[in-house]
Amino acid sequence: MSDFFSTTPPPPQEEPQRYRTPEWMSAPNGTLPGVVALELVLARNDRVAVCVTRLAAYPTGFEFELVTMTAGGGEEDLDPLLFGPHRRRRGGSAVPEDDLLRIGVQFADGAKATNVGGFHHGGQGPPAGPVMQSGGGGGGGGSWRQNEWVWPLPPPGPLTFVCEWPAAGIELTRREIDAGLLREAASRAQVIFAEEDLPDAPGFSAGSTIIG
Repeated sequence: MSDFFSTTPPPPQEEPQRYRTPEWMSAPNGTLPGVVALELVLARNDRVAVCVTRLAAYPTGFEFELVTMTAGGGEEDLDPLLFGPHRRRRGGSAVPEDDLLRIGVQFADGAKATNVGGFHHGGQGPPAGPVMQSGGGGGGGGSWRQNEWVWPLPPPGPLTFVCEWPAAGIELTRREIDAGLLREAASRAQVIFAEEDLPDAPGFSAGSTIIG
């Protein structure tokens, strides 16, 4: 066949872009965390107790489980509203946002992250300062559990857990642990499946990380 009728080979196909949840939004998939058992009563009175337990440490940050327990039958009045500040009480009455159980962490360098107010992120790279993101949880009947993701790992020194819950009579309360416990646990985390071997995240947004 003459060159006139020869076909031009197709251009090489580029690898499709892959989307990943940014590391500041959640714990990494495919990684087994190092675990720190913790029974920290962050605050309590005769009506309610707020506790922190089971720290799961990753190279990029850590998760902690927040456990809230109430006494007696005051569930309606003492719902910590961990699953959305716009919930309503029984009967449909609106709940003031001040009734939300506020939880936060503070690093040894003074940087802090909380479950209120979100965080400011104006670019494509990581945001400045620590970030706290609420994960799965649930509860009722006077007992609630909520997972919180904190990015990044804290620096050496004290790691402070802070809470405040005016509706339950809990004033601003602080409790410290040694951040070295988390940093040592993070060194035990094991990558079971590498990021490039995992399927794409189900859906993505403008904040998703693109892996070329």
